[in-house]
Formats: sequence, structure tokens, C-alpha cells
Amino acid sequence: MNKTLTTLYDSFYTPPQSADTRTEIEAIHRQLILKLEKPERRLVLRLIDAKDCLAEEKSIDSFICSFRLAWRLANELNSYSGNGRPTRSGQAGQDARFALQERWKLPDEG
Repeated sequence: MNKTLTTLYDSFYTPPQSADTRTEIEAIHRQLILKLEKPERRLVLRLIDAKDCLAEEKSIDSFICSFRLAWRLANELNSYSGNGRPTRSGQAGQDARFALQERWKLPDEG
């Protein structure tokens, strides 16, 4: 299921356009190239890469957790009739799952 949610994340997430930040990063990178020797530059670049990887993992995890919460809330809401009482069969929640599967072609969890 995480692969499906990661695919949804990739299809919906658009990174923010932050030209000012990118320009600042490039300027700092140029300064580091001038001031540091090659081994130190490599170390700094490894640090930056690891931090970027961690930020990406956190972003994907946040999306997945939010999606699961929304899914549970939708199922909970769909299991109630219009008068605020639970339905007998819980069929409404199944209808919501079917609709979502059709829209995004989610796999059956069986």
C-alpha cells in the first residue's frame, strides 16, 4: 500500500518554486568551493545530500500519514446515516473505498 501512496504523492506533490533560496544555496556552494579543500567539500556535500534525503522521506511520510487519516475519517463518516446513527451493514464505507479504487486504481487490500 505504501508504494501506491508514494505513487499518489509523486503525482500530486509539486515542489514549491523558491528561486531566492536556490540562488542563495548556489552562492554558498560557490563560497565553500573556494574556501574548502576537496575532502572537506565532499564531506559537506554528503551532509547536504543526507539532509535532503531525510527531508524528502519526511515529506512522503507526512503525505502517507495524512492520507491514511483522511481515509479513516472518510470511512468513519460514510458509516453513519444522515441522522448521525451508524448504518447496519457499514455498506457506505465500502462504497467510498470502491469509488476511490476506481478513481486512483488502488489495489485491493484483501
